[in-house]
Amino acid sequence: MSEFVLNAQERAITGKKVSSLRNQGLVPGTIYGPKTQPITVQFAYRELELLLRAAGSTNIIDIHFNGQTIRALARDVQRDILKSTIKHVDFFAVDENSKIRAEVPVMLVGESQIIATRKAILMAGTSTIRIETLPRDLVNKIEVSLAPLTAIGSTIYIKDITPPPGVTILNEGDEIVAKAIQTGAQRAAAAKEAEAAAAN
Repeated sequence: MSEFVLNAQERAITGKKVSSLRNQGLVPGTIYGPKTQPITVQFAYRELELLLRAAGSTNIIDIHFNGQTIRALARDVQRDILKSTIKHVDFFAVDENSKIRAEVPVMLVGESQIIATRKAILMAGTSTIRIETLPRDLVNKIEVSLAPLTAIGSTIYIKDITPPPGVTILNEGDEIVAKAIQTGAQRAAAAKEAEAAAAN
C-alpha cells in the first residue's frame, strides 16, 4: 500500500468538450501502462492538486478506480501557462515485476569542513539523477554527503555515489554532483599574484 491515494472516476467526455469538466472542478486524465490499456478518467481538482504536491513524480500512487487499485506514477501534468492550474494529467500504471525509470532529485547532506569554515564555496552540479529500479525499490531522492569535499578542487562525481539496494544510476559516471571551489577573495588574490608574476 502506498501512503498516497487518489480517487478516479470513469470519464465519458473527451476532446474539446473536456473544458466543461474543468468548469465543474474536475481534471481529465489518462492511466496507461505496459499491462494496462489506456483508461480515460477524471479527478476532483483539489484532491489531485494536493496529492501531486505531496507525491510529485517519484512516489507510487494508489489510484482507486471502479473497485480496483491501480499503482501508478504521475508522468505528464499539463498546466495552464498563465494560471498554473492543472489541465490534464497522465499516470503510468506500473508492473510490479518490470523495472521503471525515473528522475529523482539530489539532496546534499552532511557537512564539508572546508566549506563550513568558508575556506571554499560549494559548486552544485546536477540536481537530478536518472535511475532504473523495480517499483518496490523506487526512492524519491538520492542523498549525497558533502563530507568528501576536504580541499579546494575536491569533487564528487556520479560514479562516487553508492545507490540504494535495487537501484541503478543511469547518469554518466563523470557527471559532477558537487565540488569545492575557490572563494571570490581567493580568486582575486590568485589573479593579482599571476599579474605580479607576469610583470616581473
